[in-house]
Amino acid sequence: MEELLNRSKRLCAFTLTVLMGIETSCNGQNMSNPNDFDRQPAVAGQFYPGTKAQLEKELKKYFDDARPILESQPIALIVPHAGYVFSGQVAAAGYRQLDRNRKFKHIFLIGSSHTMFFNGASVYTKGAFVTPMGRVPVDPLALELVSKHSVLTDDVKPHLREHSLEVQLPFLQYWLKNEFSIVPIIVGGESQATCTLLAEALEPYFTPENLFVISSDFSHYPSYQNARQTDDDMARAIATNSPVEFMKAKIRNESAGIDDLATAMCGWTSGLTLLKITQGKPEISYKTILYKNSGDSPYGAKDRVVGYWAIAALQKNLKADEFKLSDDDKRELLRLARKTIAEYLSGKTPTPPDESKLAEALKSNAGAFVTLHNHGQLRGCIGNFSTTTPLYRVVMAMAISAATEDYRFESVTSGELKDIDIEISVLTPMKRISSINEIELGRHGIYIKKGGRSGTFLPQVAKETRWSMEEFLGHCARDKAGIGWDGWRDAEIYTYEAIVFDEKQLGLR
Repeated sequence: MEELLNRSKRLCAFTLTVLMGIETSCNGQNMSNPNDFDRQPAVAGQFYPGTKAQLEKELKKYFDDARPILESQPIALIVPHAGYVFSGQVAAAGYRQLDRNRKFKHIFLIGSSHTMFFNGASVYTKGAFVTPMGRVPVDPLALELVSKHSVLTDDVKPHLREHSLEVQLPFLQYWLKNEFSIVPIIVGGESQATCTLLAEALEPYFTPENLFVISSDFSHYPSYQNARQTDDDMARAIATNSPVEFMKAKIRNESAGIDDLATAMCGWTSGLTLLKITQGKPEISYKTILYKNSGDSPYGAKDRVVGYWAIAALQKNLKADEFKLSDDDKRELLRLARKTIAEYLSGKTPTPPDESKLAEALKSNAGAFVTLHNHGQLRGCIGNFSTTTPLYRVVMAMAISAATEDYRFESVTSGELKDIDIEISVLTPMKRISSINEIELGRHGIYIKKGGRSGTFLPQVAKETRWSMEEFLGHCARDKAGIGWDGWRDAEIYTYEAIVFDEKQLGLR
């Protein structure tokens, strides 16, 4: 027992000789064998058992004690990464919420660097991660992401000694029945800008077919009771789905003079990245699953502890009537669109409204289309499916684009603006469908994606044209996505709904 406790205290203690040996062997090896790219275990036998039999036995115990408690499947998990004797039960409680028969398209594993300081985020792009339970391949998407986003690097050094990703893998290997690969990401430094850029790169993949795993412990080294209070405060901040509230809670706790509190959340940059992806999404909610700290383990003291939470992000299918805009909200957006176009056409820089005076709905992240008509004739229509930008800013940008960037028309002129009627369509989140029978003409807009091509029709297009289902899909596939009339048949199809309103409807014209 004493030896186990001493071993746990040495979890992060690696000698310089060992570290240099690891880096030399990784950098100087012969890469003729694809397995030479594999990232070998760094903390097997320290953070968790070093043999497959022992590891599976310990994991079975944790999962047997865990229970499914959530009403829907998580799209993201926040789970701890300490030695299993301290945090294994909490981590297993989080993973137990997953349907073990699910086949994930991509699994993103995100942790904050504990072993070296660097700027940006590092993605391991080749080979596999090895544990006593076998190899976990690296998803080819990892290399693609690095090639597209400057915030990402493929430097392997941040991964070689980092434990936060490695300790998650046995849980996934034990619980998931289908083979999977990972996109392993280590966030460096302490820059909120890095979190913002990383969130922008990963947000398109935050869909139910993928899984995000955020590896983080919570408070470090306060007393047992202080840890519970601090960790509860941080969990409540995460549940607000607000990066601002999260950072306020972190600063509040770390500046409160709590004895021996080194950090309120060691992986805060990873947690902040997730919140920057989910903020403003009314369909996302956070649910706590289980809390413990190291003082709850028979191997941990009560005077200096580390806190552990398992928290899930859940996504519900948002219907149009669940996102509310009052008539005053709609009028505010229409006035803002007209004012923005007028200022832009007169050579001025459009001025955004005072955000503190706007209704919360207008500050929520949502996509929107702005449509212009001149005496009933279409004069421009451009939109954006953004889920990372406040609605009022999307409307401002799309108003300018509809007036000046729709390739089908000449730019609207200042003199013409008085004859222009403005219509806005605020979009609900997209839902991928498996059958066109799920499409309701006039209610659903469609977004068709195939390869690098995509196209969309708003819900009102079906009403205006009186097209059949096949015409609606065919015109979108051929005329919008450029994949041919029948291209929709083997393409990804998404539906969404729209809240549509215009100036005449609301008495502004």
